[in-house]
Amino acid sequence: MAATRFEVRFGGTGGQGLLLSGKMLADALASEGKNVAQSQTYEPTSRGGFCNADLVIANGEVDYPLPIAFDCLVLLDQLAVKPSWSRTKPNALVIADTRNCPDLPAGDYPCHHLPLSRTAIELGSERVTNIVALGALLELSGICKRASIERVLRASSPRSFLDLNLDALAAGYALAAPVAAAAS
Repeated sequence: MAATRFEVRFGGTGGQGLLLSGKMLADALASEGKNVAQSQTYEPTSRGGFCNADLVIANGEVDYPLPIAFDCLVLLDQLAVKPSWSRTKPNALVIADTRNCPDLPAGDYPCHHLPLSRTAIELGSERVTNIVALGALLELSGICKRASIERVLRASSPRSFLDLNLDALAAGYALAAPVAAAAS
């Protein structure tokens, strides 16, 4: 992360665990000494309406806590594309779920359609799509150390979901590893 300000959005619909992913990443980054401002937007419906979790990450003080232009965009549902796209930087890292977010506008950006939700389903629960996406984001962006996010995941996961969440994070790393290797 070379920039002094780096902005990430997890976009999708309510009930996909976007706020949890944002909080876990914020906690992991803070444990590494980064300054993080976290915000979220969601429609009044508890499930199915537009939802996002945004992070502004800085090596120094966060001068403005709300995102201006995203460096990374993780899309888990087609509903999140329109409200997020106009604020995405040229050449931003875009990760989109192949099943729930198949169509993206044309543009000059590295877009990685990955089977995030399908992988979660294969692991046993679509509810961990957000954790698969988190692993993919970390593998492709390198914004956080694996040990930091795994420590936060262990501390914040209910016992009944811990093993599944760890498997989902590892699956996200594995999905993105060939893409990351090809880019380097």
